[in-house]
Amino acid sequence: MSKICVICSKGPKIACNVSNANNKTKRWVYPNVQIMRFTVKGSKSVKRGSVCTKCLKSGKIEKVI
Repeated sequence: MSKICVICSKGPKIACNVSNANNKTKRWVYPNVQIMRFTVKGSKSVKRGSVCTKCLKSGKIEKVI
């Protein structure tokens, strides 16, 4: 599975590490993505995929156990 949210398409971003000498090097920042079974609000079909925790907390999906 990829590191991209199925619901909101949130994916990896590029940021900088900044040292004490103010040297900047590029690094990747990954979203908090969990692989789970879920249903989208208003839908009965069960899907499996990567969902970010922001979509899970906001109630856009319901977790299926």
